[in-house]
Amino acid sequence: MEMTNSEPHNPTPRMAEIQGVGYGIRKIERREWWLWAVAILVTLLLTLGILSFALPSLPFGVLRFDPHELTTAMRGLVGLVLLFDIYTIYQQVQIFRIRRQLSEQGELFRLISENAADMIALVDAHGHRLYNSPGYQKILGYSPEELQKTDSMEQIHPADRPQVNQAAAQALAGEGGHRIEYRMRHKDGSWRTLESTASPVLDSAGAVEKLVIVNRDITDRKRLEEQFRQSQKMEAIGRLSGGVAHDFNNLLGLVIGYGEILQEGLPSENPLRRNVDEILKAGRRAAALTRQLLAFSRQQVLDPKVVNLNAVVSDMESMLRRLIGEDVELTCVRESSLGTIKADPGQLEQVIMNLAVNARDAMPEGGKLRIETTNMVMDEEFVQRYSYPVKPGHYVKLMVSDTGTGMDSATRVRIFEPFFTTKEKGQGTGLGLSTVYGVVKQSDGYIDVDSEVGSGTTFNIYLPRVEEAVAPAKPLSRPSSALRGTETILLVEDEADLRVLTRNVLELCGYKVLEAKHGAQALEVSRSYGSPIDLLLTDVVMPGISGRALADQLIKLRPQMKVVYMSGYTGQTVGAHGVLDPGSIFLQKPFTREGLASKIREALDGGQLAATAAS
Repeated sequence: MEMTNSEPHNPTPRMAEIQGVGYGIRKIERREWWLWAVAILVTLLLTLGILSFALPSLPFGVLRFDPHELTTAMRGLVGLVLLFDIYTIYQQVQIFRIRRQLSEQGELFRLISENAADMIALVDAHGHRLYNSPGYQKILGYSPEELQKTDSMEQIHPADRPQVNQAAAQALAGEGGHRIEYRMRHKDGSWRTLESTASPVLDSAGAVEKLVIVNRDITDRKRLEEQFRQSQKMEAIGRLSGGVAHDFNNLLGLVIGYGEILQEGLPSENPLRRNVDEILKAGRRAAALTRQLLAFSRQQVLDPKVVNLNAVVSDMESMLRRLIGEDVELTCVRESSLGTIKADPGQLEQVIMNLAVNARDAMPEGGKLRIETTNMVMDEEFVQRYSYPVKPGHYVKLMVSDTGTGMDSATRVRIFEPFFTTKEKGQGTGLGLSTVYGVVKQSDGYIDVDSEVGSGTTFNIYLPRVEEAVAPAKPLSRPSSALRGTETILLVEDEADLRVLTRNVLELCGYKVLEAKHGAQALEVSRSYGSPIDLLLTDVVMPGISGRALADQLIKLRPQMKVVYMSGYTGQTVGAHGVLDPGSIFLQKPFTREGLASKIREALDGGQLAATAAS
């Protein structure tokens, strides 16, 4: 809170200090007056004593003193002088002690005012500044002379001036202690948010004589509060997106599955074949959108592998050059001794591609795109710069920077929100950066962005480094003719329509299918079926027994049975943080017929036993 008066006023910088120790000064003054009064009295007595000695020598003197009495009088006079001297010395000692106390109190006040984190001001009832602590210069950049020359209302945000005036009027009326928040301009032109309280100082008559105003800079706190609200909003949007994507995936599974059956049954010259092809094309595009929603909500299942980020960047470099166009200069800088990370390679490629596309769109007239990988150690000091918890340790850093248009602060706050886009209608889904955010978070990494309008944008992604060797590449997938079989499969799916479709697809591939709509029924089917069951194909999230718990129970009854999990989302059901245990085989909904058949053959021919996956 600031109170000023435009009339000129000579400041007294130490007035607050003097007022704080005024009682001691008044005490000194009273003692000095007593000292002078006693000095005058003793002087008069000495004068009378001298006159008494002089009277016998007068020519007309009639008084005569006895020598003995004269000696006694002289001793009394000397004693009086000594008493006065002792009292004078005593008074000077007392004055010295009080002045030393005043000096110590003044030094204490100086230390408090100069080192206080808050800004402290003393103003009179007319708004004249009597004192400003050094905090004003430290926090707002204004020197005491500049504060005296300007009206502080000019430095307060126009929208906040009414509440400042109202709070000042309440304080002058004796209603102190009200806390308000307002914005005040820094000397560099930026706005700082202050929390202010005013306490009235009353005179002997009970009227408000002065105001002590304490201002606290809460700009960083307000920014943290806004970031916390933003994170809560992102979490809520993520939960909603994950739920919608899960239900939508089941519907898309039906559309794609039956569309593929129709496609296979229609010859290429049939006029309906083109319509079916378009249905499948649209369904797959919709499935890609739901996968991005799941990535943002961190509810997708990742298949993490130990990879070298340099290899991922190298594999994508030629494709990125075609993607961004010839007017954008691409530079890839890879650290030769880069450490390994554990992440889903496919999702890493998606992250790099989304950031590259975002950079290309920010450079409509061309520019430079730089992708750089480095080893990074985030120590305790480094992580202090972040408002959210960051775990110190060894990381691999992926930096993607461009020389594009950049972003203002309002845009930076929202860039990771799903469906938020600055592009024109129909030119973007608003899911590109939200997908990046979700993949990085689900991979136990961190992402930050540095951008200013006209200065380009830099994304920094930090992924935990691991001390493991890169996993060997898997063999190429089999041709479709080899994706058939005659084994027995137990299908467990709580969605009836999707269960019927999946059974039809499996039977078309030659398998014998046993089906159940939930875990309890699957256990009953297993107990009543006397022949071997080669594979369990189960949904992850089901009412009652989850897919993971069902697999654990069936393995005890059928140790040689293998498992394929399928789901549109997982939440926290499969593994920690939604990541499958090594060796588990997972089929993401919605899936194609070839994708389903490929996963089945992978599990039957070379997949780990479910007992191993569950260990």
